[in-house]
Amino acid sequence: MAVGVFDSGLGGLTVLDAVVKRLPDVPFVYFGDNAHAPYGVRTPDDIFKLTCAATERLWAEGCDLVILACNTAAAAALHRMQTTWVPPNKRVLGVFVPLIEALTERQWGDNSPPREVAVKHVALFATPATVATRAFQRELAFRAIGVDVEAQPCAGVVDAIEQGDEILAEALVRSHVEALKRRMPDPEAAILGCTHYPLVEKAFSEALGEGVKVYSQANLVAESLADYLQRRPEFVGSGAQSRFLTTGDPKAVSSKATQFMRKQVVFESV
Repeated sequence: MAVGVFDSGLGGLTVLDAVVKRLPDVPFVYFGDNAHAPYGVRTPDDIFKLTCAATERLWAEGCDLVILACNTAAAAALHRMQTTWVPPNKRVLGVFVPLIEALTERQWGDNSPPREVAVKHVALFATPATVATRAFQRELAFRAIGVDVEAQPCAGVVDAIEQGDEILAEALVRSHVEALKRRMPDPEAAILGCTHYPLVEKAFSEALGEGVKVYSQANLVAESLADYLQRRPEFVGSGAQSRFLTTGDPKAVSSKATQFMRKQVVFESV
């Protein structure tokens, strides 16, 4: 009954941590494509191929449901996967949906016309590839009107996190926030559109200042997954064991994961 969680590297561990706490009886198999990280500078076709390969590996582990805990993969590949590639007996879900639901205060299946929402000025921080897709703006426009979204491509932040350089990651965060605030001086809310970013959420919050509500995805995804599994239990797969898999050096990845999650995480090579 395992569920798969995929990310290009370490960022999805923030989502995994939240879903494990929310669903302690469900085994999860985590797949980090560390050998090819970061995805944020890759082409859409490259991201699609890598994400499909990782998803197939998780299916082989008995995970009929796979969560793309990677905004870049979800933005660049998920729609194409769902419409052209995923078989009827499997499911692949992304992390955008719970975020959009929280911001617009309406369920994904609500197909009523777009309406005004409380927040009018939103800062979006994401990888260059995610920003380039404009996926967040597109999905938001289907559900809300009058919302100004200013997107900041945060080059280098994921690399610094993957390399274990917290000082550099926090310095880059401050630089990117300053760049965005030159274009949008007073955002009301900020979207951390990469699952790596909760690892430096404090730096984002401090740079943005008081009064800016920061939306991070992990807990939102956990609640959404719990609801989904309650409604669609048939998509909980046959896997029975929790595992951590990586395409990178398992010793190095385990060390970095343990450092950032502040508890022991042991990866296996695939």
